[in-house]
Amino acid sequence: MRPVEHFGDAYTLVECRLETGRTHQIRIHMAETGHPVCGERVYSAPRHFEIVDESQAPRVMLHAAELGFVHPETGEELRFESPLPADMQRVLAWLRK
Repeated sequence: MRPVEHFGDAYTLVECRLETGRTHQIRIHMAETGHPVCGERVYSAPRHFEIVDESQAPRVMLHAAELGFVHPETGEELRFESPLPADMQRVLAWLRK
């Protein structure tokens, strides 16, 4: 995990490179370390943390900017990129103010 941009003391945009993992595993891990994902409403921080999400995120703010895998039949390495969705761009713009 690499910090990309800090928004005061409350929020940090991070870049993660995952070899495997599902959305729920990422969300649970972040919450358990006391750093829940913006917009998280299911997995909360550990009991000794009180974290209030004031990011105004309409949903969990996770995005797979790049996905890649080896095609099971051809062996070809496939890679796909996806731009940051508009709702995430709006949350980042709000946090930058």
